[in-house]
Amino acid sequence: MKKLDLYITKKFLGTFFAAILLIILIVIVFDISEKIGTFIDNEVPLKAIIVDYYCNFLPYFVNVFSALFLFVAVIFFTSRMAQSTEFVAMLNAGISYYRIMMPYIICALFIGLINLSLANFVIPNVNKTRVKFERTHLKKKIAYADRNYHIQYDPTTFYYMESFDIHSNIGAKFSREIIENNILLEKITATSIRYDSSEQIWILSDYVKRELVDNGEKIETTPVMRVDFPVSPVDFMKDFISLDEMNFKELNAFISQEKLRGSNRVKFYTFERNSRLTAPFASVILALIGLSLSSNKTRGGIGKNLTIGITLAFVFILFLQFSKVFATVGKFPVWLAAWVPIIIYGFIATYLIAKAPK
Repeated sequence: MKKLDLYITKKFLGTFFAAILLIILIVIVFDISEKIGTFIDNEVPLKAIIVDYYCNFLPYFVNVFSALFLFVAVIFFTSRMAQSTEFVAMLNAGISYYRIMMPYIICALFIGLINLSLANFVIPNVNKTRVKFERTHLKKKIAYADRNYHIQYDPTTFYYMESFDIHSNIGAKFSREIIENNILLEKITATSIRYDSSEQIWILSDYVKRELVDNGEKIETTPVMRVDFPVSPVDFMKDFISLDEMNFKELNAFISQEKLRGSNRVKFYTFERNSRLTAPFASVILALIGLSLSSNKTRGGIGKNLTIGITLAFVFILFLQFSKVFATVGKFPVWLAAWVPIIIYGFIATYLIAKAPK
């Protein structure tokens, strides 16, 4: 059985990594042909293109498409084994179909754990370098597309801006309130506010400070005031920072901060966190579906199995998008929405395995 396990493992991992390598080479060729003019015009150093961009682009690409290529790889090499009647020989030798599944499960789990590590720890770090390269050399800036920022810095301190330009670090209609026991103790307002990055301080125009004191209200006004608030432009940019740039620890901290801020996008961030944990389960389920579809010799051969498999894979991706909509728009529990595609395809895998010829 060890020889059989090793035989299937070599075919599984060999086909998977060969497919990933082939598609990566194709994507790089097309990407270079598309961006070479920009690279030349901006005089981008060759080392930066290779190290900062493409070396950091590859882990991201592998993680995004690994589930699809795992599925296709399983169907491809399993169909070839079935056409050579290798499964018939194994079953006739008394090897259980469920025992044949073991190397499939182990290889899929191995790839799934790699994806889990990539998505939560490796890719967020390399994406920071890749995104910085794009903003520097490809002129891809963060798009400003939001208004009415509300930030709860701590249980008693609240910040508000009607608008904020993340490129110039200038905001309009700013206020900061300190509220304790539903009593407004202090409020600072300004018609405009600018962040001085050199001194790391905020400059407020038409500054007004109202403070509750024992004998009433104390009011302080001045045309320009420099204030050292404990927030920075990054706090107003978080809606524009890609989640792909946050590792699992940073994402958890970000979600906690967004809950404190009362952000309406907490569900979206929570869905992202839950979906990152599904990679090992998705890999195993897709591998088992691929095995059950391809282990029987059919007249259509590899082509028919690939067609069915790719269709199921794209339906799976479609399920993921629908579940994201249900989680972020409706009242569907976020954790359940992230796991619904896995649960549904788990039932499909169980059914197909039960029906597979043994």
